[in-house]
Amino acid sequence: MPEIWLFLIAAMTLTLAPGPDNIYVLTRGIAQGRKAGLVSALGFSSGLIFHTMLAVLGFAALIKASPLAYSLLRYAGAGYLIYIGVRTLRSHATVQLHGDAAPPMKLSRIYWQSVIANILNPKVTLFFIAFLPQFVNAGAGHIPAQMLLLAAVFILQALAIFSVVALFSGMVGAFFQRKKAAASIMNRVAGTAFIGLGIRIALPQ
Repeated sequence: MPEIWLFLIAAMTLTLAPGPDNIYVLTRGIAQGRKAGLVSALGFSSGLIFHTMLAVLGFAALIKASPLAYSLLRYAGAGYLIYIGVRTLRSHATVQLHGDAAPPMKLSRIYWQSVIANILNPKVTLFFIAFLPQFVNAGAGHIPAQMLLLAAVFILQALAIFSVVALFSGMVGAFFQRKKAAASIMNRVAGTAFIGLGIRIALPQ
């Protein structure tokens, strides 16, 4: 799997772009403290396991059934990544943080709230189905193992980035408040990266 580093860069770009998950972790950290932010980060990362299994089982069955379907999925995935990139570029990211102290909540409740919020987001499943297969080397075999490895890399980097956001939630929140254009810049970077990745996948190998 020679493109593992390309996958890691693309995954980190996605995770760093302002979105519901990292903004939620950031808000939790500011309002309820670092522990609450860290537990939220763990919850969202745990929820990705669910989407991983859906993507791995579905894609592995598709590969086994039809190589043509595999090619079609690759092009469909490329188109979807370009679509995500265009939508990201056209969106006007706004980061609204509420730093007022919130009532204390059990960490276990925060964890499960975060897990369920991630599981119930169908866009994450769709993204995993479109994103992970683009880095699979079908000729090398062991398709499920390759996708599990990619998913593990994605989950670990997401957990690391979310945890850093939680640990430094106060500083990150203050930065976004001062730099109103920061979220828009990150969205432009992420959008450009995904359009480029989609075009690269769609071009003949």
